[in-house]
Amino acid sequence: MPDYKAPLRDIRFVRDEVLNYPAHYQSLPGCEEATPDMVGAILEEGAKFCQEVLAPLNQVGDREGCTWSPEGVKTPAGFKEAYAQYVEGGWPALSHDTAHGGQGLPESLGMAISELMGEANWAWGMYPGLSHGAMNTLQAHGTPEQQKTYLEPLVTGQWTGTMCLTEPHCGTDLGMLRTKAEPQADGSYKVSGTKIFISAGEHDMAENIVHIVLARLPDAPAGTKGISLFIVPKFLTDGQGGLGARNGVSCGSIEHKMGIHGNATCVMNFDGATGFLIGPANKGLNCMFTFMNTARLGTAIQGLAHAEVALQGASTYARERLQMRALSGPKFPDQPADPIIVHPDVRRMLLTIKSYAEGNRALLYYAAQQVDIMQHSQDAAAREQADKLLGFLTPIAKAFMTETGFEAANLGVQVFGGHGYISEHGMEQNVRDSRISMLYEGTTGVQALDLLGRKVLMTQGEPLRIFTKVVHKFCKANSGNRAISELVKPLAELNKEWGDLTLKIGMKAMTNREAVGAASVDYLMYSGYVTLAYFWADMARVAAEKLAAGEGDKAFYQAKLHTARFYFTRILPRTRAHVEAIKAGPDVLMDLPAGDFALGY
Repeated sequence: MPDYKAPLRDIRFVRDEVLNYPAHYQSLPGCEEATPDMVGAILEEGAKFCQEVLAPLNQVGDREGCTWSPEGVKTPAGFKEAYAQYVEGGWPALSHDTAHGGQGLPESLGMAISELMGEANWAWGMYPGLSHGAMNTLQAHGTPEQQKTYLEPLVTGQWTGTMCLTEPHCGTDLGMLRTKAEPQADGSYKVSGTKIFISAGEHDMAENIVHIVLARLPDAPAGTKGISLFIVPKFLTDGQGGLGARNGVSCGSIEHKMGIHGNATCVMNFDGATGFLIGPANKGLNCMFTFMNTARLGTAIQGLAHAEVALQGASTYARERLQMRALSGPKFPDQPADPIIVHPDVRRMLLTIKSYAEGNRALLYYAAQQVDIMQHSQDAAAREQADKLLGFLTPIAKAFMTETGFEAANLGVQVFGGHGYISEHGMEQNVRDSRISMLYEGTTGVQALDLLGRKVLMTQGEPLRIFTKVVHKFCKANSGNRAISELVKPLAELNKEWGDLTLKIGMKAMTNREAVGAASVDYLMYSGYVTLAYFWADMARVAAEKLAAGEGDKAFYQAKLHTARFYFTRILPRTRAHVEAIKAGPDVLMDLPAGDFALGY
């Protein structure tokens, strides 16, 4: 397994030089304490913890996995101790309200630490990651009493949290869920049902686990309009801030998975468990979206994390592995062969990985800025625009970043050749761990329908226009910038085509609603490639300015310009295939009756 090194130089480039985070923080009330010095110190300490504590446990977690027994779930060796260090360092409280024991720093800073944890050890990072979503849900929808009882110990890391949605007979279609909640005389509820695929649903790392559970009240209407949300703790409280009796919730088993073995994916049984309603009755799905959107951005981080791991492993190996001679003649004549990094196809793979890792990082931190604005800005119009922009970018980030992260992980194996297929180097684990990212928190297809159907067509394209206006302004401002002219012109053309393509899909959908589903994934991937093109053009702009001024690390900025050109010439043309697939329409998909699919087999 390659030694993990936190990519702090690139994180600082994106945050400080491209997105101007120092000014961003100073412009938002409540974020002023996040000065460059403080942020730098936090990132350095976070990197140290991830490199020295979490990364060495990554392969341990994969080899050992979690162990189930009737008493509970045991995590791999070192996981529990690492979590204790994490809590002792105050990391769970970093970006939460000081009123509940948090440090009050911006959400975007917490996301930066989440990136480092995910890259060092994704399986371990999921335990506090799920807690983060539970905290956000309680912060947004919990009563003051619920926040005092459950939020404070979650913020400190004393307890962890989960979200419990999926059931054996329903996945994404939550309107079919059957878990029941019976009201009790004391205002509580008895929750009964089975939930599956519950990440971190049971473990030995914290003294209590707070489950956020979707269930139905007895008189609830059918479908998604009859879903309520409940707090169901593993242990009830004693009313004095301590733990009371064990609740009627247990882990029936853990799944045997393709990857992420170090995180327990649980079947959770609720047998008349005591629960407490959070938010309005029958509005649970609306409340749960707070959690789900948090989780979707968290899963976007996973795509970035696997691309970064692939980049670090593959680039190191490619510089060291000797195989054949360069086609144009020996480049290292004193060696028995040239390192494989001299070969064009290896360069293609490395640059593809690099363009995804660094481009997706820019997308993530741009989305994180919108979270900060939504939470802290005193300008109502700015908050509304950030909300719409984040809603538009979230399905792109979740789906595109995980699809490209998986592609990058696969290319990481390919660079290693046969050595990538064995476990010693960790590249095959990276592939296995990354594969789930395109499935949970809504598959790529579900995210695509959300983007095209709900976020674009149902709003008459308003959030799309907000983002394409950002791109248009960039292109207009840089129309005379000779250093990046080769990027600005195609970006401007694609930005216009994006709107035209959307209009054509909408027109088709007016006569055939299947047109939306048929186009959605191609539309999302097209949107992702164009979105990354904008960020690569902007990063190239900054790099060119730094080179012209003679500032900083010349090689770093030259690599940025080179990767931007590679992205535009070798990756961005993929948009043409997606456009052609969109134009093909739904007929070729839908003409064959469903029952006829078995014919010929």
